[in-house]
Amino acid sequence: MDVAWEDLGWERLADGVARRRLPGWDATVGVVAGEDAVLLYDTGSTLREGAGIRRELQSLLGRRVTHVALSHPHFDHVLGTAVFAGAEVYGAVGLDGLLRREGDALRQDAVRHGVSPEEAAEAADVLVVPHHAVSGECAIDLGGRQAVLADAGPGHSGHDLALLVPGTPDVVFCGDLVEESGEPQAGPDAVGPRWPAALDRLLALGGPHARYVPGHGAVVDAEFVRRQRGELAARFGVS
Repeated sequence: MDVAWEDLGWERLADGVARRRLPGWDATVGVVAGEDAVLLYDTGSTLREGAGIRRELQSLLGRRVTHVALSHPHFDHVLGTAVFAGAEVYGAVGLDGLLRREGDALRQDAVRHGVSPEEAAEAADVLVVPHHAVSGECAIDLGGRQAVLADAGPGHSGHDLALLVPGTPDVVFCGDLVEESGEPQAGPDAVGPRWPAALDRLLALGGPHARYVPGHGAVVDAEFVRRQRGELAARFGVS
């Protein structure tokens, strides 16, 4: 019997496009399935969580993840990557160098937020850095479906990568440039004065009728993104 997306906790957004809100930090992972390839957007906070995502997608799609895109370099979005062996990994330009330098800091941040020291160390030891650096936009042909990666930041971090899935409707995975379940979090690596411009880039990418998928929280529309852009502009004192 076929397994439905909803049976495993995934929210179907369009044909071949879905997302899952992971437990713990409510971080979103997204998937785009074409005829020939499967792209996963973010990989979870531990190898165990990544392996769970891998098993669910194998059950749902009957094939493996071939491409991984990392939205930004925070532990709850990147520490599961190593379980997707053989996948081509993409990140915003500069992310590869940052992950090489900051693997131990990522481990420490995971532990501070409640990941067990053992799981955090295990994931940090096999941390995967992107094979492909995205500057501007990069289109990936998945077979009958295109995925467009866009270097949208800096904003929430110095290396924010968005994903546009053209279709009816268009779907934009925003990473933590957009948050619905709470106020956008600005940690020490945030580039606050440039964050509103990053949301302008998201809106230009998806347009007024797209569905925008935050890094945390429910799917939103363009009006929500515009409001959050205004709030961030006021917060950081920019126009």
